[in-house]
Amino acid sequence: MSFPRYPAYKPSGVEWLGEVPEHWEALPLRRLIRKVTSGTSVNAIDEPASPGQAGVLKTSCVYTGEFRPEENKAILESELDRATCPVVAGSLVVSRMNTPDLVGAAGLVKNDDPFLFLPDRLWLVSFQDCDPQFMNYWCKSVSYRSQVQLACSGTSSSMQNLSQDNFYSFIAPLPPTDEQLAVATFLDHETAKIDALIAEQQRLIELLQEKRQAVISHAVTKGLNPDAPMKASGVEWLGEVPEHWEVVRIKNVGRSTIGLTYSPDDVVDQGGGIPVLRASNIQDGLLDWDDTVFVNARISDDLLLGPGDILICARSGSRDLIGKNVLISGTDLQTPTSFGAFMTVLRCDDPSFIRWVLASTIFRSQSGAYMSTTINQLTSSVLMGIAFVLPPVEERVEIGIFLADKVQRLNALLSDSIAAIALLQERRSALISAAVTGQIDVRGLVPEAVAA
Repeated sequence: MSFPRYPAYKPSGVEWLGEVPEHWEALPLRRLIRKVTSGTSVNAIDEPASPGQAGVLKTSCVYTGEFRPEENKAILESELDRATCPVVAGSLVVSRMNTPDLVGAAGLVKNDDPFLFLPDRLWLVSFQDCDPQFMNYWCKSVSYRSQVQLACSGTSSSMQNLSQDNFYSFIAPLPPTDEQLAVATFLDHETAKIDALIAEQQRLIELLQEKRQAVISHAVTKGLNPDAPMKASGVEWLGEVPEHWEVVRIKNVGRSTIGLTYSPDDVVDQGGGIPVLRASNIQDGLLDWDDTVFVNARISDDLLLGPGDILICARSGSRDLIGKNVLISGTDLQTPTSFGAFMTVLRCDDPSFIRWVLASTIFRSQSGAYMSTTINQLTSSVLMGIAFVLPPVEERVEIGIFLADKVQRLNALLSDSIAAIALLQERRSALISAAVTGQIDVRGLVPEAVAA
């Protein structure tokens, strides 16, 4: 859908901003900001505050571009006197220190909360002579993000800081107050429609992932022949299994090796050592090299990955990560590669079938053996003791071919949905940027949008 432009434009006086509608202004934020306040870092427990209990916000409260007050931690009673800067409706919460993608992230506070306080890494920004809803949308625009990136370019590559002086100098295109309200109303309506489409795609992704899990689990526990005689497996989570299949444990088919222990002093720049894979390098059953650590250390052959190895996450603070795994193929490794101490490698005679067993509900079904309230760790002894059901070789081959085809089809659908979400998010971002910089004229669109 195309939107109308304003009848006349003028140079904004800012090279990167270009032209703005003739009756708009381009103003530094110092002209629009009433006050910027920051909170105090206080000791808190890693659980949200209960209603009526004091909480300190996490920086993640604005990660999505919206203010999420539930992202907080309950303040220790001994620290209550140190808490400062409660949230106030109509203000923006802005992250002044964060990673390059998240520094400057902002969200609009819609309700006062005298029990919810800011830490020192967040600002509470209040405005004058402009609508905070309009400014909230502007903080989602390319215009704003570009200025944040330039202002933070001289700091650490992993953690950047936005100074108040730089923040005050940002240039914002500003229409009259009634048009600010019109832009905010228009974007509320249009982004809600886009968000609904994104939610549909996200739900489809969940259903496809559930379908993929169900297909894998059924194939490796029940087989492909629906008429096969069944027997009791003797294992609760397996239930009945094909009569001619054998109930075994991982130790009957392979051996495991715990990964490399190294110190921070061993970590070097890429090219100066051997890559060491960790849990973050396994994404949806595939290897992801983006977060690879390189280590300068003497590494035994047993700790070097090879084709047919199954790399498994064996320890993590998140229960959902325990057991995630990937089968290493001959094309995955371009250089000698090791794996970290929180990982384990399973080496077996038939990895092409066992990989599907490990991709089933096997870990979730037997999670009581390695999950606790203190630490989640899949030890070698626990891994070796996990039960599953092993079909004859011919059926393993058939199941492997079937699952490779079926999962590939489901993964293609997943990729389509992920791509659709990316396009919708791009559309959302472009629409916001166009509206808050005056590249589209929403004045005649608002009544129709509100009535729809």
